[in-house]
Amino acid sequence: MADSATAASTKAPVGNQKQQPSGGFLDRYFHISERGSSISTELRAGVVTFFAMAYIVILNPLILGTGEDTTGQALGTSRVAAATAFAAGVMTILFGVIAKYPFGIAAGLGINTLVAVTFVAVEGLTWEEAMGLVVLNGIIIVLLAISGFREAVFNSIPSSMKAAIGVGIGLFITMIGLVDAGFVRRLPDAANTTVPVGLGINGSIASWPTAVFCIGLVVCGVLVVRGVRGGLFIGIVVNTIIAVIVEAITGSGSSVGPDGTPNPAGWNLAVPQMPNSLGGVPDLSLLGAIDLFGAFSRVGVLAASLLVFTLVLANFFDAMGTMTALGKQAKLTDEDGNLPNLKKALVVEGAGAIVGGASSASSNTVYVDSAAGIADGARTGLANVVTGVLFLAAMFLTPLYEIVPIEAAAPVLVVVGALMMQQITEIDFHKFHIALPAFLTIVIMPFTYSIANGIGVGFIAYVVMGIFAGNAKKIHPLLYIVAALFVVYFAIDPVMGALD
Repeated sequence: MADSATAASTKAPVGNQKQQPSGGFLDRYFHISERGSSISTELRAGVVTFFAMAYIVILNPLILGTGEDTTGQALGTSRVAAATAFAAGVMTILFGVIAKYPFGIAAGLGINTLVAVTFVAVEGLTWEEAMGLVVLNGIIIVLLAISGFREAVFNSIPSSMKAAIGVGIGLFITMIGLVDAGFVRRLPDAANTTVPVGLGINGSIASWPTAVFCIGLVVCGVLVVRGVRGGLFIGIVVNTIIAVIVEAITGSGSSVGPDGTPNPAGWNLAVPQMPNSLGGVPDLSLLGAIDLFGAFSRVGVLAASLLVFTLVLANFFDAMGTMTALGKQAKLTDEDGNLPNLKKALVVEGAGAIVGGASSASSNTVYVDSAAGIADGARTGLANVVTGVLFLAAMFLTPLYEIVPIEAAAPVLVVVGALMMQQITEIDFHKFHIALPAFLTIVIMPFTYSIANGIGVGFIAYVVMGIFAGNAKKIHPLLYIVAALFVVYFAIDPVMGALD
């Protein structure tokens, strides 16, 4: 290969030659230089993604670990925490190595709530039976991906709806950040008001943790405005230091007191203080604790099949919407908004439901919080490997990573949400048959805390509006099928009630 001097003297058309990676095996394998990144950037951004996602190791046990099933068995918070970190670590690494995209994978918040509340508390399944249905859902998802059906649905989505999904997810993660930081709070029913949420406590920023969030939002915003490399990573570190100092001075404590009483002025999940120990050996006894077909005997074949259908539809479109948004944010999609080698990514992502169910951590899926790492420069699967390794380390070092409170990481989510809003310019709001489905997709996601709900309502509206706009033949046939499935999905509770 000619050096630069030779190339210049001979005036060779080097602009048309493919630049060769120069960073060795890692560079070639993950296409780091090809995607305009560097190894140091990927390593740093992988850490940012971990801290943006780490709250799931604390939150998932609170959702799955405390409730008892029909036999009186509880999974236990410590065991669920270990299983959550294990499944997230394994699947995030696998996705990075195989799919080579910087999309972290962990237990999906919507699905874990569905499992805990609907499957166990309402339908009366045991934890083993509920997780068995999660595994079956994963097997179906993988088969749909292998067959090419999942990719075909992905590619059938019009560009306006893909942009709307990205904007909706941006608002969704912004809402997550604002709520987790206590900046936006749900008002209790006893307030006798039609307003479901409010600012801070009684309309004021009256807690130190929320004040830390506000300071952190300014810090992260300034770093991004100034174009500081690794600005979001620096922001998390600075915010954490501020949080530790504030907690040491104020002693705000946890949002839930030792006796279980609420403390609105406390830290939402982790309290930023130095731990007494670095951790210990994780309890992974939940791995493999599933009953694959027990639910069919307990609630009947039809009822259990409908529960699996609900899981499949939620899993299918949650991941699809998230990957659409993350791919566009990372500028990894083609001119039609599609990801290259999508089939491979969808197969690996589907396996996350199998691994998550088999470990009793609930279905694992692509995490929207990966947008934080992407905003900090992640473009390849190497960032995923870093994130995954940190999740595996979290099994042993739980007290150490709990130093970082959600209020210190939440500003990153808000900043990333603002960055993802840029995609709204790709939607033609002058045509109402395009504007209404896009608008519904955008607002339903944050308002219902569900990506799948936003996609479902948007698809139904897109088909209906398209028909009455005279574009029935222009709508992809798969969208008719998807819209019909979502009609069933939204009516699942009345259907289940009719079977009782």
